[in-house]
Amino acid sequence: MNNIYLYQDDFISLLNLINYLIKNKIKPDNIKPLSYCPTLLDEVINLKIEPTNNVIDFIIKIGNNKIFNIIYYVFLSDNENKELIIYYFYLNLLKYQTNIIYMRNLRCVTKALKIAKYVGNEAHRLKGFVRFQKLEHDIYYAEIAPNNNVLFLVSKHFKRRLKNEYWLIKDVKRKILSIYDKKDFYLIDEDNFQINDLKVAQEENDIKNMWKEFYDTIAIKERHNERCRMNFMPKKYWKYIIEMSDE
Repeated sequence: MNNIYLYQDDFISLLNLINYLIKNKIKPDNIKPLSYCPTLLDEVINLKIEPTNNVIDFIIKIGNNKIFNIIYYVFLSDNENKELIIYYFYLNLLKYQTNIIYMRNLRCVTKALKIAKYVGNEAHRLKGFVRFQKLEHDIYYAEIAPNNNVLFLVSKHFKRRLKNEYWLIKDVKRKILSIYDKKDFYLIDEDNFQINDLKVAQEENDIKNMWKEFYDTIAIKERHNERCRMNFMPKKYWKYIIEMSDE
């Protein structure tokens, strides 16, 4: 039987569970969120640990902000074994502390660094690929469908970039909305907000057409390179990019 330890599907709960397991010298076969569907060979264990933020302060204290971000980025990834990777990374962090990132001979370290880079790169790309459309009441709306759960990272960028506007960003894949009220942004489930009640502003089509015309005008047909364009603008983002919506 595989001992599967469950956590509430959030970062703080995962860190508290891992901290508890390490303190009590428990080696899990796997760690999964409550939504996990066990197999006949799984022994599911739900410890119901009261989550606290102290574990975050502890990680930063024995490591640093960079190491904490690596752990957080791994959590945001779509890797199916991310919880175990974080468990072993945390376990070795207690031993090596700030030197953990130099321990490339450890599989958990190389995997964590690779995954964190992958998540960071996707979040960075989306900062340039997000396209907003204007809705009624001067609200701006955009949709994304990233591989990783990077809505929080993207929202942090647009909080600085569009700090004087009301905006919504929807992660279509995970059905999560980020809502910004000119002060801060909040992540909520799509079911808790009726986005369909907001209509597109009358001038939005004119703005889209102007942007497409600008995009076509600055293009140099003689230098068109489809492979190069897809390297800089992967096709998975085209559906939500105004200038590529016709292709």
